Amino acid sequence: HFLAKLPDDGDAIITDTKKVINTLNSLCIEMDQRYDLLKNAQVRNLKEYNAKFINRRLNPEEGHRFLPYIVLIVDEFADLMMTAGKEVETPIARLAQLARAVGIHLVIATQRPSVNIITGTIKANFPARLAFRVLSKVDSRTILDTGGADQLIGRGDMLLATGSDLIRIQCAFVDTPEVEQISDYIGAQRGYPSAFMLPEYVDENGDGSGSVDFDPKDRDQLFEEAARLIVMHQQGSTSLIQRKLKLGYNRAGRIIDQLEAAGIVGPFEGSKAREVLYPDEYSLEQFLETLRKDN
Repeated sequence: HFLAKLPDDGDAIITDTKKVINTLNSLCIEMDQRYDLLKNAQVRNLKEYNAKFINRRLNPEEGHRFLPYIVLIVDEFADLMMTAGKEVETPIARLAQLARAVGIHLVIATQRPSVNIITGTIKANFPARLAFRVLSKVDSRTILDTGGADQLIGRGDMLLATGSDLIRIQCAFVDTPEVEQISDYIGAQRGYPSAFMLPEYVDENGDGSGSVDFDPKDRDQLFEEAARLIVMHQQGSTSLIQRKLKLGYNRAGRIIDQLEAAGIVGPFEGSKAREVLYPDEYSLEQFLETLRKDN
């Protein structure tokens, strides 16, 4: 894979702020799921996990899968903070704090290194920082926690801070034809026909309830079987549907979202399993019969 995107999204390169928020929250879900997989595999990091998976010591029927590295690149963070603010800051801080061990990394760039853009929460969680020439010592301190970037000469002259040391580096100028050549080189490599699918994220602050948006005509063929499985085990878990029905993660995720929209399971609660809203199979069958009649 070379790109990753949300299910049902047309483009992997995002310009819509709302989609950016959904993508960040989707990456947080992916991070939590990866930590659960690492815990079940009894390993400490992504490298150990993938080595164990390649050596066939992990069972795919239990939800295990090969985990690729994911790099999120934000081209202009200032615009994002101005339009979304706290909605962006919280998931980025979570990813910066926890995601390194599970192979999710962030690269954030901005032309406005002010304290209301690069907040203390965000800055504290980025161990490596690069600064090109800035206008004032205050801006240099915002990025590097020290002066120096205000004395650079420009044209790719920059400082790299990795902890207590500052390293001066010359960045090469890359013109459009060179970028196109690199893209062609990457495009000629063998890869997957589609982008890597991130977990679906449903905005809890969206208008209306889930049941209003639920269309019985669009439900998955295994919807009823999954509903019976969830109620029988009293566990609203995507991984349970994956294991028992032998489905991929994305399809199982869509089914669990349909079950939530239909009112069979409760909303997403982080790493906890969703609440099952039907106590027994009899009451579920009555509800499914009502759905069939409405359809």
